[in-house]
Amino acid sequence: MNDFLKDKTVLITGASNGLGAEMARQVAQQGAHTILTARRTEKLADLAADIEMKFDVSSRYFKMDMTDFAEIEQVAEQLGDTKVDVLVNCAGFGIFEEAVTTDFDTVERMFDTNVLGLMRLTQLILPRMIERKSGHIINIASQAGKIATPKSSAYSATKFAVLGYSNALRMEVKPDNINVTTVNPGPIATSFFDIADKSGNYLDNVGFLVLKPEKVAAKIVAIMGKGRREINLPFLMNIISRTYQVMPRVIEFFGKGSFEKK
Repeated sequence: MNDFLKDKTVLITGASNGLGAEMARQVAQQGAHTILTARRTEKLADLAADIEMKFDVSSRYFKMDMTDFAEIEQVAEQLGDTKVDVLVNCAGFGIFEEAVTTDFDTVERMFDTNVLGLMRLTQLILPRMIERKSGHIINIASQAGKIATPKSSAYSATKFAVLGYSNALRMEVKPDNINVTTVNPGPIATSFFDIADKSGNYLDNVGFLVLKPEKVAAKIVAIMGKGRREINLPFLMNIISRTYQVMPRVIEFFGKGSFEKK
């Protein structure tokens, strides 16, 4: 249990399914009120109703497309003076395709969703956290932001950007008693791969590394309200990405077979 969450408010983007939805259930189970956003409001409505029925907390939801900055601003305005204790930027998508053939409209949409939308929402939520001198921002990045692999150039670029933004932001808001955590998971068994992996084989190819969303969510929920810098999962991928920082050529040479399983 994380006692910090009792009667706190947690805003989660990309909450309609997968990791976002699982985090929403787990924080509500521990007494937190939830604000849920995604593009598909029908799933949000069902999730919010289920949370309120099971856990006796409030759960609000808003339609918010992370590529639509006007819509992000509108949601922030609707929230008004709502006290957001934890912001979890979870919305995102990727595709596995070589850089030369990746549709550039898709690249732009990926950056808008994974990076610019995240930055804009954070920018709108932060002022009230700074006023209160408290808050926690959790950005879901990826092991792809630590070590890039073939057929993930655009996606990796977005996650490298999220890590850079988060690292700078952490130093800026530390005097205001605001925590910034990045979460860097490997592959998670969610609908993310319905879009990312056209072949449908990737999760099977890297089966022993695949994470369960329930496990990842539990680790994130456990550190809410705490000054944790990063969560890196799974352990083996974290070791590889750390080694890559000092021996990139060695990892690229010996990891070639694994990198090309997409």
